[in-house]
Amino acid sequence: MKGIIGKKIGMTSIFEANGKQTACTIIEAGPCVVSQVKSQSTDGYDAVQVAFGDKKEKHATKAEQNHFAKAQTSPKRYVKEFRNPDAAVAKALGETITCEIFAEGEVVDVVGTSKGKGFQGVVKRHGFSGVGEATHGQHDRQRAPGSVGGSSYPSRVFKGMRMAGQLGNERVKVKGLKVLKVFPEKNYILVSGSVPGHIGSIVLIQK
Repeated sequence: MKGIIGKKIGMTSIFEANGKQTACTIIEAGPCVVSQVKSQSTDGYDAVQVAFGDKKEKHATKAEQNHFAKAQTSPKRYVKEFRNPDAAVAKALGETITCEIFAEGEVVDVVGTSKGKGFQGVVKRHGFSGVGEATHGQHDRQRAPGSVGGSSYPSRVFKGMRMAGQLGNERVKVKGLKVLKVFPEKNYILVSGSVPGHIGSIVLIQK
């Protein structure tokens, strides 16, 4: 697997060679530092630990400072492991990984944390259509969930019943996004479509 940590910059659209306009997301991918190399002999599996985003030394613990000192780099804010690393990622300790590990036309997966919507009702959370008409004494029942269980039997609400509750703020993976453009001088990658998270959120691009 090859991958990189990035930051969502925003969305735009570009025109492809055939004249088709395609919506895309701009991601600042790297540069990332290889902060640890794990092997089958020492750790039981092969992986590369990648770090992104500078962090002030006064905000890092002593353990973090020593960990990143081995890679001869300053403390980083975000750390991620990529198992069974690809040749483009399997670099030596302290080396840098840039957006150039991906080429235009490649298909990648993007992982991020979706926007938190707070406590929401069943219409927004599950797509319920509501009561519909407001006649026949419905009053304020248009967005109500309706019945959730019987009284005498089963005398409880079954697990998994679609009801109001917390929406968003969860890990989401979007698969099959195409790399449209790579800008090495700015560390930017343009991927087709949208990716989870707000502007400035951290995402993982992997293949």
